[in-house]
Amino acid sequence: MADQAQDEMTEVRSEGDEGYERGLGSRQIQMIAIGGAIGTGLFLGAGTAISKAGPSLILSYAVAGLVIFVIMRALGELLTYRPVSGSFAEYAREFLGPFAGYVTGWTYWLFWVVTGMAETTAAAVYVRFWAPGIPQWASALVFLVILYAANLISVKLFGEIEFWFSMVKVTAIIGMILIGVGVLTLGFSDAADTASVSNLWADGGFFPKGIGSTVMTLQIVMFAYLGVELVGVTAGESAEPEKNLPRAINTLPWRIMLFYIGALTIILALVPWREFSPGVSPFVAAFGKIGIPAAAGIINFVVLTAALSSCNSGMYSTGRMLRDLAQRGQAPGRLTALNSRRTPALAITVSALLMGLGVVLNYLVPAKAFEYITSVATVCGLWTWAVILVAQLRYRRAWQRGDLPAPTFKAPGGAWPSRLALAFLVLVVVLIAIDEDSRISLYVFPVWAAALVVGYQVLKRVRPQAVLAHPGHSEARPEAGRDAHPEPRPQAAPRG
Repeated sequence: MADQAQDEMTEVRSEGDEGYERGLGSRQIQMIAIGGAIGTGLFLGAGTAISKAGPSLILSYAVAGLVIFVIMRALGELLTYRPVSGSFAEYAREFLGPFAGYVTGWTYWLFWVVTGMAETTAAAVYVRFWAPGIPQWASALVFLVILYAANLISVKLFGEIEFWFSMVKVTAIIGMILIGVGVLTLGFSDAADTASVSNLWADGGFFPKGIGSTVMTLQIVMFAYLGVELVGVTAGESAEPEKNLPRAINTLPWRIMLFYIGALTIILALVPWREFSPGVSPFVAAFGKIGIPAAAGIINFVVLTAALSSCNSGMYSTGRMLRDLAQRGQAPGRLTALNSRRTPALAITVSALLMGLGVVLNYLVPAKAFEYITSVATVCGLWTWAVILVAQLRYRRAWQRGDLPAPTFKAPGGAWPSRLALAFLVLVVVLIAIDEDSRISLYVFPVWAAALVVGYQVLKRVRPQAVLAHPGHSEARPEAGRDAHPEPRPQAAPRG
């Protein structure tokens, strides 16, 4: 049975990513993974979270970071089992059934479309630091067009852009931490009189607004971690996925410790927490107070780079996920087409046009655009993470029975960490429902869910073969009965 399962695994590994160029090498995969952990949620969203929780926000990032590591190790098990493009939807199809795969594919696509809106919004906010007279919507539109053009060229160019975007972010954060340590220990800068580690507890204690307020920031913090799972989408274009993907996932703990917890600790020690305000990057504010010439401008450039990096990732992932849906017959067939450079040009174009709705929001409600968009993106991301965890638990039971081959990259701790992580995600949804500013996402998501249900029912009638589960073991498809038919293998998309 294990040999047969191994043969099936080898067969399905060839599916789904046909036609793509495996042009992402080790250094690009590493930097994409690092870049996914440093984004607008940290650079811009942390200002709001600090004003709500004070220094205890550091604890929120630590707890949420631990949960994210559990999710990523669960994803690592699945990736070494089947490293395919559109991985989350594929795992949902195999282990949770065809409807779950359909919902996950479209929801992850929506997640990155909405995230692209958020990141172009954030980038437009950063531009106002230098040019307050430029309309927010105009900057957002320019950035969207530039990144769209870059993504049409090749996956190698995408990888190089992400590599250098991430390099800027990593270098800058390390530099900020070193400068902050210098200010705290040597006392050079305009902030020397107030900069002190005691700022972490001197003004109202470590929990100045109570533990409840700290817990409420978890839903803001989880948005900051959205995108770390992008490494799973790159599986279909990674040169050596069995080696590169586990290596990228294993670097996650030190990335969280350094880039999130370390950077926030330094920032909150440099400047008393009450001096930060929502809508203003705490990094820009802190280094503006230090008094180093052009420091605030440099940091603003870095956070602008972070926003563009995340939007660039959104362009990449939406195109791949939409093409995967089209290959399954769950989106228009023309979206399977690849251009001469083997990129899903039409799928990227459709996604970019929808990201353009973010430009409209920046025109209509510039003050609220980022807040509205990020709340919707968070719920979409929570669904994807939950699917990863449940699929991993199903896969774990299957390989323990001998129905499927065991992973070469096993998650530590057995099944319990994944179950606890699922419970944590449920808590975050409850917090979103309680928070008036974030509750809008819970109004949007039922509408999205209803649209998916209607679309699925139509699809079953028009293209019944498009909603069948991926061939696999019986537990992966509990609804499959004696009348079920094997899912047809997707055809290779044209390269022209």
